[in-house]
Amino acid sequence: MAITGLTRGMGSFFKECEHPEPRWSKCPHEYKIRYRNAAGRQSEESGFTTQDKAKTRLAEVYHARKNSPQSQRKAERIQKYGVMQFSAYVAEWLKGQRDLSPTSLRNLDSLLRNHLLPVFGSRRMGTFDHKVVEAFIQSMERNGIGTATQTNVFMSLKAILLDANRLGLYEDSPLDGVKAPQYDPKRAVIPSVAQLQGIRTAGDDAFRLVTDLMSGCGLRNGEAYAVNVNNIVAENVYRVTEQVNQASKTYARLKHRKVGEYRDVPLPARAKLSIESYADAYGTVDGYLLRNPKDITQAIPHHVVDSQWRGIRKAGRVEIPEGMVLYGLRHFFASNCLSNGIPITDVAEWMGHRSVDVTFTIYRHLMPGSIGRAAQLLDLGMAV
Repeated sequence: MAITGLTRGMGSFFKECEHPEPRWSKCPHEYKIRYRNAAGRQSEESGFTTQDKAKTRLAEVYHARKNSPQSQRKAERIQKYGVMQFSAYVAEWLKGQRDLSPTSLRNLDSLLRNHLLPVFGSRRMGTFDHKVVEAFIQSMERNGIGTATQTNVFMSLKAILLDANRLGLYEDSPLDGVKAPQYDPKRAVIPSVAQLQGIRTAGDDAFRLVTDLMSGCGLRNGEAYAVNVNNIVAENVYRVTEQVNQASKTYARLKHRKVGEYRDVPLPARAKLSIESYADAYGTVDGYLLRNPKDITQAIPHHVVDSQWRGIRKAGRVEIPEGMVLYGLRHFFASNCLSNGIPITDVAEWMGHRSVDVTFTIYRHLMPGSIGRAAQLLDLGMAV
């Protein structure tokens, strides 16, 4: 089957027979046409006895599509945004990112300012294609930019170009066929039970409370700082409703959640006792336990606990695994769950991950069916 094309965008006509194209005018088989309809989907029609009739029909479809109100609006968008510089387009696009938290906006601003705008700031939006994007990724690799940063930069660029693609700026998406940077996160550094016991008692009562909430309930740092006694909704259930935002130092919605959304997590007896003991010893403000030492009407800033952690590490009085960060307390929660056979889907939900894929990528080596465990079992079977 041979296919003959016309002017770009018009479509093509062809015959589904064994005859070569030079003999089409003499063979008895009908012509068929193929084109994209107004919705952009590929369509076919058949029953054309001559080449001229097939071409005439293609021209009719093409002009009808071009003159449709939808096509005219698309042409207007291309005329407006296609010549717009990347920097101007991004400034307009940012106005629509109302769902991003202050921290996310700050990180996005850093990626734009340090990586995207210096390269693409003056580029016209209509000139992006997959070659441009591929060349940019390769330049980041040559410049030694870390894979985690490469991934974040690419995801930001992808969001912007997908927005432009939805406006119809491109015949083919500039992301088609592009291989995204591959980020392989380092294995989580997790303390042992004995090490955890030493860590939790190395700081003050506020530090111990945070340690118990992160290691026992899987809370993120900011979520632990926003602990509220009123969020104990059952004897063994704590409801995570908000976090202390690191940038604004105020209470904010949860990561990957809308305002008002929450998640319920297991509340071990020791974590519950820590909450109640701290409340009895220091009181609460509207149910909140951890407050700013200089102004109890304000949330506790991240640096209060972070500085304690740095001091504990520097002092060397307790054993801390090499490379462990404070977030390792949350890793302990995941490890404890998975090593005791709790389904990874439940762990992902409790930890507030956007997708179970995130949980699997970070913690799959901790699961009972891990590769390491399989290797041990297979080795036993091979023993002679």
